[in-house]
Amino acid sequence: MLTPVVDEDGAPFWEYAARGELRVQACAACGEPRFPPRPCCPHCRSFDSEWRRMSGRGRIWSYVVPHPPLLPDYAAQAPYNAVLVELADAPRIRLVGNVVAAPDAPLDSVDPARLRIGAGVRVAFTEIAGVIVPRWLLERG
Repeated sequence: MLTPVVDEDGAPFWEYAARGELRVQACAACGEPRFPPRPCCPHCRSFDSEWRRMSGRGRIWSYVVPHPPLLPDYAAQAPYNAVLVELADAPRIRLVGNVVAAPDAPLDSVDPARLRIGAGVRVAFTEIAGVIVPRWLLERG
């Protein structure tokens, strides 16, 4: 399985995820959220930042179901999805992940036919190879 590479700028994201919180970096000067995390605001060039808690809700902005699986380690889990989720609290922020049936469910736990652009999702966290990662659950309705 692929595990995240934690760098200095992104370390707080993973620390909050380990607590079950979805947070994104925002500029403390102009207020613009940014992802991926980085030292300088691309809008106002300030180096002051804060980590804002998000509601954990969003919508599927885009998705793909790889056929054949692109990485051999994932072949047993096909067909699985990779989604780009637009956050409800910060629509310009999009996070990559997987839609699963439950936080600890396998990658192939959601039938790809259930995925739709614009479908509501909410975050859930699970441990993968010692790292707590965000995953996505479909909202009902």
